[in-house]
Amino acid sequence: MDKNTEAINYMKEQNFEEAARLFNEVIEEQPNDPIGYINFGNLLMQLNENERATRFFEKAVELDDSAATAYYGLGNLYFEQNDYTKAQVNFQKAIQLGLEESDVYFMLGLTLQNQEQFKFALPYLLRATELNPEDEEILFQYGLSLAQSNSLQDAEHVFNRVLEMNTEHSDAHYNLGVLSLFNENTDEALSHFDEALRIQPDHILAANGKKNVEQILNEN
Repeated sequence: MDKNTEAINYMKEQNFEEAARLFNEVIEEQPNDPIGYINFGNLLMQLNENERATRFFEKAVELDDSAATAYYGLGNLYFEQNDYTKAQVNFQKAIQLGLEESDVYFMLGLTLQNQEQFKFALPYLLRATELNPEDEEILFQYGLSLAQSNSLQDAEHVFNRVLEMNTEHSDAHYNLGVLSLFNENTDEALSHFDEALRIQPDHILAANGKKNVEQILNEN
């Protein structure tokens, strides 16, 4: 097992001190290889040492401007700092350089969502679901962008798929409740809001939704 792999295993075990020691050795032994800097940057991100992590990712790019995972790391750092414009640039660069993983497409989709560019987020979130079809959170966010883009039927279909994967997904129930209300199906809306509150009693949006439905029913 090489030192990079060994250090990554230590990271997974949350033995960050040993991981740091090994990554440091990798960099000392191969100072012109970007991989050591990228891995150390990922470790520093886990430790919330974002400024240092940025320097390591930038060093990796300096050594190899086609190091896709370094741009992905920078994208994550900027996303955490709510700098969505810079996050978008780096995620797009990672994809252009051939990083074909669900995470980078998902993060780019979320970055566009946070800039309220919902239609632009759709193809990236769709690609993320194709690369990782078992991830309910990716699927849910795709459904959310569909709803925010007024593709309501498609959104309903996706939220129902989320519930097939996880019947206890409170936000999927809430959003189906909103869609039911939009379709003037108050009974179905109330049922979904009730389910969301059963799963998550402090779901404020579902509580408000239920209150609105009950008000409509009382008026009728």
